[in-house]
Parts: sequence; structure tokens; C-alpha cells
Amino acid sequence: MNEFEIVVETESPCHYRRALEVVSSKWTVLVFYELEEEKKRYSDLKRRVEGVTQKMLTQTLRQLERDGLVERFVYPTVPPTVEYALTELGKSLIEPMRVLHRWTDAHYDSVLEARKVFDQANG
Repeated sequence: MNEFEIVVETESPCHYRRALEVVSSKWTVLVFYELEEEKKRYSDLKRRVEGVTQKMLTQTLRQLERDGLVERFVYPTVPPTVEYALTELGKSLIEPMRVLHRWTDAHYDSVLEARKVFDQANG
């Protein structure tokens, strides 16, 4: 490589795959729904996202912040107050998530039935 070559680092050869990685986490979806209307403090998110551990919530919020979907606000109080909000990019994901949610509501019973039939035939 010479001094004029630019190295472009990519995490995945397929952008679609990476997008799915972002939104396929159940914690991401639950955090998104909590932040849809307004900023929330970390402690509020921890309390409202049922079943999430502190470690998992922290990892999820950091990844969402890294991906530009969530913004973190730190206020100079003692102890520091930290709030999170969806960015404009994050807000643009709400409707696609709702579409998937509607599909799930409409079709998940069919998925469960298909699994049952498959398991009985292949069990």
C-alpha cells in the first residue's frame, strides 16, 4: 500500500445485515418504544424496560449512541443526571418498527402453529 491509498474499514459487506443487527435486539426495540415520546433518565429506562440488566441496558444504549440513533445528555448535578433521547435518525426507525410489530400481531399465531406442525412431523 502506498501513502495515497485509503483504507476503508467496513464492519459487514452487507449494510442490510448490519441494520438487522441494530434493530433485531429485543432491548433495542424496548428502549426505542420508551424513548419515542420524550427523553428519559437512565434510571427510568432501567425501571420501565422489564427484565433488562444494568449491563445489558448500558451496552444497548452505548451501541445505539454509537450508531447515531440515541443521544446522551449529561447534566452537572451530584450525582450527574443522564438522559437519553432518540436522534432524528433514531426517530426515522419508529415507523418501520411499528410495521414489524403490526405484522407480528397479525401473524405470530400462524408462526406458532407452523412450528407445532413442523415439530410434530419431524419430532
